[in-house]
Amino acid sequence: MRDHWWWRPGWSTGRRFYTWHLTFDGQPDVHRFAAAYRALLASAGGLDPVPDRWLHLTMQGVGFVGEVPEEEVRAIADAARERLAAVPSFDLVLGAPVVDPEAILVPARPADAVNEVRDAVRAAIGDVREVPERADGFTPHVSIGYSNDTGPTAPFATVLARADIKEARARITHAELIVIHRDRRMYEWEPYARIPLGS
Repeated sequence: MRDHWWWRPGWSTGRRFYTWHLTFDGQPDVHRFAAAYRALLASAGGLDPVPDRWLHLTMQGVGFVGEVPEEEVRAIADAARERLAAVPSFDLVLGAPVVDPEAILVPARPADAVNEVRDAVRAAIGDVREVPERADGFTPHVSIGYSNDTGPTAPFATVLARADIKEARARITHAELIVIHRDRRMYEWEPYARIPLGS
């Protein structure tokens, strides 16, 4: 394992970033699932567990506040509103977590449905400005804890191997444009625009 909280290029205390996430407010089955794994993983140490309010599925960045003009952010949200209206709502399933060197990741499926939302968001950004980040290499997942130390992965793998926790389901009806920061060793945000998917 390695510390997740190193400062990636461009990031520092106080910086804010526009990004698109799927969030899980009002999704009790996801909260049940995350709480069970938080309790199970506590014994392994070296992990910052993600509270229910900050659970998220990262989809697509836009850019740092101050570097993306406000009128462009509004235009992106407007374009996304039109494009996402053509993307149907869907049920998301969270299954067995896996150990990543910087986090405990929960694969999310169906990946195709998440990718359809992400593609629409990327197209909306492209309507206004150059799209950052690569289109390929994206794997939908939700992190339930971030590594805050260096050490072996074995303790986490051992804990997860004996887990018997039912999968979680969430109904995804919107995508969220948020303003995020990581000042306190956690991804925290303020909402900017909540854009509904089609029915």
